[in-house]
Amino acid sequence: MSSDDKRSDAPEPGAPEQLALIRETVRTAQVPRAKPRTWRGAALAKELPVARVLVNKGALHLDQYFDYAVPEELDADARPGVRVRVRFGAGARQVRGGRREGGGLIDGFLIERLAESDYNGALAALASVVSPEPVLGPELLVLARAVADRYAGSLADVLQLAVPPRNARAEAKPSPAPLPPPHAPAPGTWTRYAQGPAFLSALAGGGAPRAVWTALPGPHWPQEIAAAVTATLASGRGALVVVPDGRAAGRVDAALTAALGEGRHAVLTAGSGPEKRYREWLAVRRGSVRAVVGTRAAMFAPVADLGLVVVWDDGDSSHSDDNAPFPHVREVLELRATHGRCAFLLGSVSCTVEAAQLVESGWALPLRADREHLRTAAPLVRTVGDGELARDGAARAARLPSLAWQTVRDGLGTGPVLVQVPRRGYAPRLACERCREPARCRHCAGPLEAPDQQDLNCAWCGRAETSWHCAACGGRRLRAQIVGARRTAEELGRAFPAVPVRTSGRDHVLESVPDRPALVVSTPGAEPVAEGGYAAALLLDGWAMVGRPDLRAGEEALRRWIAAAALVRGRPDGGTVVVVAEPTLRPVQALVRWDPVGHARRELADRAELGFPPVSRMASVAGAPEALAAFLAAAELPSDAQVLGPVPVPAAGAGRPRRPFEAPAGQSWERVLIRVPPGSGAALAAALKRARVSRPGNGAGAVRIRVDPPDIG
Repeated sequence: MSSDDKRSDAPEPGAPEQLALIRETVRTAQVPRAKPRTWRGAALAKELPVARVLVNKGALHLDQYFDYAVPEELDADARPGVRVRVRFGAGARQVRGGRREGGGLIDGFLIERLAESDYNGALAALASVVSPEPVLGPELLVLARAVADRYAGSLADVLQLAVPPRNARAEAKPSPAPLPPPHAPAPGTWTRYAQGPAFLSALAGGGAPRAVWTALPGPHWPQEIAAAVTATLASGRGALVVVPDGRAAGRVDAALTAALGEGRHAVLTAGSGPEKRYREWLAVRRGSVRAVVGTRAAMFAPVADLGLVVVWDDGDSSHSDDNAPFPHVREVLELRATHGRCAFLLGSVSCTVEAAQLVESGWALPLRADREHLRTAAPLVRTVGDGELARDGAARAARLPSLAWQTVRDGLGTGPVLVQVPRRGYAPRLACERCREPARCRHCAGPLEAPDQQDLNCAWCGRAETSWHCAACGGRRLRAQIVGARRTAEELGRAFPAVPVRTSGRDHVLESVPDRPALVVSTPGAEPVAEGGYAAALLLDGWAMVGRPDLRAGEEALRRWIAAAALVRGRPDGGTVVVVAEPTLRPVQALVRWDPVGHARRELADRAELGFPPVSRMASVAGAPEALAAFLAAAELPSDAQVLGPVPVPAAGAGRPRRPFEAPAGQSWERVLIRVPPGSGAALAAALKRARVSRPGNGAGAVRIRVDPPDIG
């Protein structure tokens, strides 16, 4: 320090003492500091100066960890599991002062801290710690990696599904203190199942039973799930319940509140809003709440000391995620049950082929009621086939045979009647009245529809058709192939003018209807719950559901029918269901006998003989023909793999959202199915991932991979 500096530091006689403090503040501010977000020249953390980071890049060739230097100022907050911001994409030549610089800012997760890096070059520094809240725990990381490997995806894509976006306001609020475990519940309606009380006792005792539960029809399944959750909490462990939609989540939420009281469980659904959902998720992550009910994304909920996972209605398409890598709730919860050694409960009023396979393989045990309890809970099911429709000319014209009309009339005397229609709208698909040839657009060959009851429009290109005639026979009159829900409601309203008619579908889904006479017309999956149960139900156009060109058509039709019929009162209370479908069909016979398990077992045997999933593992690869051929040539598939195809992929129609199985609008794609026997699924996923890494890109050369596709045609 010079003599001039010494004189400048001393205040003049009579000057305020504060002047010296101001000069010192200015001197301190002139000291060079590290440049923000690059930390150029900043000192590194004295202990564990290297941070291993997963960057938020879903590209498969970037599915790895990257090392960054930890500045000393970020040392306290840079803990494993926190969100960080890093610079990514800087070239190796952009090094200044031994520190890599440049690149764009990107989010990531800090995985671990290390004493040194195995990378020999210069490291970039962490730009910032977004929040000191650790959101990625070791168990969730292991689960996400297992899911990514199973579905040939990237860890970053899985974590985007598993960890909700940050909300600073929710994060700033403390979570409540955890409540003590509740008492073990009474068996209640679980006594209707032979092994039900024993299952609850095993949960309350800290056991890990695995069961495929075929629930009895009626309103009791939410209370039975709540009892299983309560028994698990009584053992000091956590529980997770995943349901297909918000309506089912609301029913389980109400049952859990009645069984446990307020503050013991969290609800994770998209309808909660970002702040509330993140607040609930943080309460689970911090251990304040140990029971969770939610929809698809809740399958990754970080429940502490997880003791039970429950999935309800695993056949619902909502359980399969439409975002890469397309995980399915059932498979993810199976992984959690296996890795975490916790109990597993797969429940539904129906039974999927995958559920039957879990029982056949011995991985899970069946949990069913005897025939006596089933006859009491299930309604009477009657069928109307083509023969009866042919003998009843008037009924054939109206799609409702005499038996159906009589069932509706009798049911309306005691309560609401449910009418299930396979399609929404007025007349979604049309055909020639004379020869039944489907009516198609002259420009793109897409199907014609009449959404407003008058004008004809193409469902693919949206063009109006004003002068249609049948190309096969020259006819000019149209008929509906499948009459929509609105048209059905209109017809029933004219037939029963004194009864209110309500509709429930994709545009407007009813939660419930009161226990008084009414006609409720609904599309599959949108059926509201009736207070006291429906007096009767009509299942129309059954051939349209069974005749779909898909491997799961029969299984899906039976699941839809049973889900609707389960809302009807039991046979002792006069509940009746009429299904308009050919009685000799296997799904119809399974519905009449109320035997979804037997149907699933026969389907499983047929698929085993043909080598179809779930007996085998399968992957779908789609893309432009040149890109698909190049990808298959580069892929080192397992020796026991079979390639089926290629076949054309339908393109997305103009003016509507692209469906998961469709090609982009205006592009010609092809698809192949790759099948391997049991035990080779992991090898197939690894081979597809390696081939995708060797051919990165999102343009014309990219292909779309989906392991275990729900729909394979």
